[in-house]
Amino acid sequence: METNSMHFQLTDKVRDIVLRFPKAADYFRQQKIDFCCGGNRPLDEAAAERGISADPLLEDLNRMLAEHPHTSEGENWLNASSADLVGHIVGKHHRYLREELPEIQKYVTKVARVHGESDTHLLEVARLFGDLRRELLEHTDKEEAEVFPKMLNWEVGQEPEVLEKLQAAITELEAEHDGAGDILKQLRELTEDFQPPMHACTTYRLTYARLEELEGMTFTHVHLENNVLFPRYTE
Repeated sequence: METNSMHFQLTDKVRDIVLRFPKAADYFRQQKIDFCCGGNRPLDEAAAERGISADPLLEDLNRMLAEHPHTSEGENWLNASSADLVGHIVGKHHRYLREELPEIQKYVTKVARVHGESDTHLLEVARLFGDLRRELLEHTDKEEAEVFPKMLNWEVGQEPEVLEKLQAAITELEAEHDGAGDILKQLRELTEDFQPPMHACTTYRLTYARLEELEGMTFTHVHLENNVLFPRYTE
């Protein structure tokens, strides 16, 4: 990563900023900058895609780093074992998806049924969410049943044939991450950044809030896999 020991630079990749300073993930979410699937690009390039100036972003990040140099030590998984990282992903992120996706589905379905005639975009939101729910649950099942055990087995034996199969599986998982990211991007666009209209009822507003929370959790989940766990077996 092209940075000195104290500051970030415009040429630093977004994912590397988050790896070094995990607190930056919250900031990037606020700025609607993808740090997981689209994180392998410099900060200035990511800002340009959003149509915003990179200089204020850099200034904010360096200020945050100076103010909270040790805040995120406990959240930094770079030095954790693969077994511990897998356990964290399964225990926190996979559990979240299995608990929350069925609940969000109820809200999305109800809001589309009640308000879909007047707010027709809600019908598309319901369709997209259904696709996302199915893909994410199939994805987590595959990781736990097939990919994660291969990772931990390779850690023990380091057999070349196991690594080859593992790398092929990781390529598929990364493509699935991209697909989920595309759906989340469409959901954000359809909901105008998850901002409910003035006439929205409480359930309508809660649906948008839970969708936005899902987006944030998914970004962190994918970041841990794409940028921390997977490179251990592909680089």
